[in-house]
Formats: sequence, structure tokens, C-alpha cells
Amino acid sequence: MNTNLRHEEMKRILVESAEAIESLGGMLHELGQACELVTERILAGGCLLAFGNGGSAAQAQHVASELVGRFQRDRQPLAAIALTTDTSALTSIGNDYGFEEIFSRQIRALARPGDVALAISTSGDSPNVLRALDAAREKSLCTIGLTGREGGKMRGRVDLCLCVPSDSTPRIQEAHLVISHILCHMVEVSVLKNPEPR
Repeated sequence: MNTNLRHEEMKRILVESAEAIESLGGMLHELGQACELVTERILAGGCLLAFGNGGSAAQAQHVASELVGRFQRDRQPLAAIALTTDTSALTSIGNDYGFEEIFSRQIRALARPGDVALAISTSGDSPNVLRALDAAREKSLCTIGLTGREGGKMRGRVDLCLCVPSDSTPRIQEAHLVISHILCHMVEVSVLKNPEPR
């Protein structure tokens, strides 16, 4: 591929990424609701439990680390767990119960009423993510979904669905990163204006 063709291909990717991110302007109401929900639950002593596969697993870990550590400002640590990080739990559950149960079993063990489940799936159809949402519903958790395309089966299983209107997995993931950063920013700003979590 010559230099001009490479540059055109890179420009195309940049344009598509910008379009996917710009589309988030159409879901400010839902995004605001998600930020308020997570803030409210964390201030009340709840925990954010995030999960997904592959790149979405990395997104889950990213969100949890920003809340437990800090996003931009010093403040108290906030309760968040990525259900994608405990390799012993993931492999033992996968071996004994099947890959579809790797998140749902952790939710049944760890989640408490008042927690929030953050499910991330670009297709919205990942079986293990959907089973985890069913488990979250059984445990009376509030549920937020980050997805793409048409939302898949996840759309009907979450309280709030943030669906990036794109068919490209990389562009959906890039928009999910922006959503995650907005969420962390808004939660952090709100928490700094409120008392210590109970």
C-alpha cells in the first residue's frame, strides 16, 4: 500500500471514529441518567460491578480502576469491581459450570441490593453477559448496558441502554471509552460535592 492510500485509510478510520463519538450527543439524557444512578448508588454504599469480554473486559477494568483510584482529582476511593480480573474464579467457573456462567456466578456471590451492574458488549448478545444481567436482576441490582448496533438482546435486559449506533466493533469500543470517561468524570464531580459514602 503506498503512502497516499495509507493516509486515506487512516483518515477514514479517524472520520468513522469521530462520527461514532459524535453520535453520543443523541443520548445525553440516557448518559445523564446513568451518571446519576451510579453516583446515587455509590454514595449510598453500593458498588459498581463491571464485566464484558475481550476489549469490553478491558473497558470494565478501566472503569473500575478509575473509580477505585482516581479519574482526575483526589477524593475517597469509590467501590467498583471488574468481574474480569480474577483468573482463578474465571477459570474454575468456566471449567466447572461453563464459560456462560463466569460473570453470573460472581454476581450471585458478590452483589448486594443497591449495587449497579455495568454490562459491556458491542453486540449486546454475549451469552455470559446476558446471563450475568439475569443474575443481577435476581439480586435486585440496577443494570446499565453499553452496546452497539441495534442493542441486541441486552437492550431488553437492562434498566438503561447506551447503544452506539455503529456496526463497527472498533468504533463502538472507542465510543464506549468516551462514555466511560464521561461517567467517571460526572461521578467524581458529584462525589466531591457530597459527603463521604455511607
